[in-house]
Amino acid sequence: MPRTRPNIIITGTPGVGKTTLCESLASTTHLVHLAINRVAKERDCYDGWHDALNSWIVDEDKVLDAIEEEVKLGGYLIDWHACDLFPESWIDLVIVLRCDSTVLYDRLKARNYSEQKLQENMDAEIMEVLLDEAREAFHKDLIIELQSNSSDDMEANTARIETWVEQWSRDRCSEAMRGA
Repeated sequence: MPRTRPNIIITGTPGVGKTTLCESLASTTHLVHLAINRVAKERDCYDGWHDALNSWIVDEDKVLDAIEEEVKLGGYLIDWHACDLFPESWIDLVIVLRCDSTVLYDRLKARNYSEQKLQENMDAEIMEVLLDEAREAFHKDLIIELQSNSSDDMEANTARIETWVEQWSRDRCSEAMRGA
């Protein structure tokens, strides 16, 4: 059965505003915010602890198994710092949030990240690691790169994605009418 609501991945380096954007979109689009870090915690999808980065190691296969049935139905905003683990058949849009390095540095510093974790995330943003990952895993027409430096950016991003969701829904409705 085809999905009646889209699945959107919101990805990017930690600190770019993924969760804030997902929360904003969930309230206006009625899509469900699916925070993968929360799924991993609630559904025991860990594969150990990384001492140097002071963080859990997520077992991506367990995550996929844990969310597969619900995500296949559609209607999710998938909030995660990686996107290449998700099958393209599950996803209708990939948003890669980007952030200027000075803004990102301040955000990560405010989170009290260790120097190693801070530097690793800064390097990932500067080297466009997550954007490249999206480009390797998904068709280019599914990927949108958006800046997320300010509240104005956040508002503009929310409005743009809301418009996309509305158009996606209209297109599916038209397809269903033609097929009936």
